[in-house]
Amino acid sequence: MAEKLVVISDKWGAKKGLWIASYFGYLQQYYDIVFHDCQQLGNVDVSIFSEENIDNAFKEGGLDSAVSNLVNKETEPAHYLAFGIGGTVAFKALLKGLPAKSVTSISAIGIENENETVPSDVELIYGECDKSKPGLKWAKTVGADLRIVPNFGHTLYSDENIISKVSLELLEKVTKKAV
Repeated sequence: MAEKLVVISDKWGAKKGLWIASYFGYLQQYYDIVFHDCQQLGNVDVSIFSEENIDNAFKEGGLDSAVSNLVNKETEPAHYLAFGIGGTVAFKALLKGLPAKSVTSISAIGIENENETVPSDVELIYGECDKSKPGLKWAKTVGADLRIVPNFGHTLYSDENIISKVSLELLEKVTKKAV
């Protein structure tokens, strides 16, 4: 039986996430994939679909709703792959008891304010030019593995080379166990 992989979108949800299909192409043969649109998790509904409106909706309760809804929906240990605000949701949900075998979070926003030690295998990936990346000292304090990718910004997760590399690392987690 395949391992479960929970994928959580960035703030754009399924509306601007064609790149996410590339991850599924690599991973769907080896994982049972469950996809969560971050906007739906957070009950984010904006009448004017702009970056500012979406960001404000998450700041004004959408993030907390998404964390709570994820913890309520996902009750069995699984692997997590999350992007942008979705990475923030996964990280904060871990601190609230989300059962996880591993978390790969790419470009999570605002997690450096959390000071609790994370309870499982957490890898945080950021582009070198991403203004939202936390420091190495913080990552060591909370027990997360921080990886900085040179020459990339916040949306590095939509680059085909990054998609390939991250997907192959996730595949190693399940294929090594099977051998």
